[in-house]
Amino acid sequence: MMIPSTYTVALLLAVLSMICWGSWANTLKLAGKWRFELYYFDYSIGVLLAATIAAFTFGSTDGVASDFSGPAFSFVDNLTVASKAQMLFAVAAGIIFNLANLLLVAAITVAGLSVAFPVGIGLALIVGTVLNHVLRPTGNPVYLFSGMGFILLAIIVTAMAHAAYNVGRQAPAPAPAAEVKTIPGTRAVHRPTGVTRKASPLKGIILSLFAGILMGLFYPLVELSKKGDLGLGPYTAAFLFGMGVLLSTPVFNIFFMNMPVEGPALGLRDYFHGTGRQHLLGLLGGIIWAVGCIANFVASSTPPSVNVGPATSYAMGQGATLVSTLWGLLLWKEFAGASGGVRVRLILMFVLFVVGLALLSLAPLR
Repeated sequence: MMIPSTYTVALLLAVLSMICWGSWANTLKLAGKWRFELYYFDYSIGVLLAATIAAFTFGSTDGVASDFSGPAFSFVDNLTVASKAQMLFAVAAGIIFNLANLLLVAAITVAGLSVAFPVGIGLALIVGTVLNHVLRPTGNPVYLFSGMGFILLAIIVTAMAHAAYNVGRQAPAPAPAAEVKTIPGTRAVHRPTGVTRKASPLKGIILSLFAGILMGLFYPLVELSKKGDLGLGPYTAAFLFGMGVLLSTPVFNIFFMNMPVEGPALGLRDYFHGTGRQHLLGLLGGIIWAVGCIANFVASSTPPSVNVGPATSYAMGQGATLVSTLWGLLLWKEFAGASGGVRVRLILMFVLFVVGLALLSLAPLR
């Protein structure tokens, strides 16, 4: 299987992970009124599909050129000799991540990218980076935790900017009474007479907090699955992780479909009311996230001489908050018409993120 043998390639993979993890949610936004519970069935298929393709290609190929090494075990060999306990760690990581990600998607639905990502991923960054550093200490801890601190400050400033923006917005007038038909598989728009229901930032923050705690726990389980002589390689871990995601989706999704955070309850047959475009967007979202996941797992599996380590790789990946905020600003115009104070906060957020990511990238070299 292909593993980077130079720090430059490993760092580029960590950056790719950050971009993918910060971009996949655009497919949910592009799906329009397609409910996130139905979107997620296709998303989970996309995750396992990408992990399977990577396992039988990059995970079964010798290293290419001087920037990659090729360990003796291919994906199939690794899957054959690995211990059952290590496999269970990877599957469990996929299950825990899946619940966390469903909570995050629910938060995006009710409160938007600029609330869900800063709160949820910010908490995940703290939990995951600390646990990963405890499991496999690599890099200069001063640089590592200083970089994490700057990113945490950036996340806090992002939340402050969003709060200030919401305060400055004028509440819309109540809509006139109307009877609106609910379309299966779409977000409900029926309202009681004279009342306009808004997405609740508080509900989004609560969902994001629970998502962040769980999101910070899955990566240490992945690292445990790779430990020891019978541990998993990154492509094998990603494949079993994807299996955990796909197998647990129907279980978790039944709960969210019957106890929705927004709109009426759904049935399984509502899934078949989606358009081809909506199903493809869900599949694409899962593929994009999985590409970032595989890149991250590979970057954290480099030889000791490269010294990237899971803490740095994971923390770099959680810089996805910066990417998602950029999408929210530039594509979805979530801060359209913001005041000067809000714009200053956004500029400060970008500066803090850049400094934090720079420190994280230097940690393995110091």
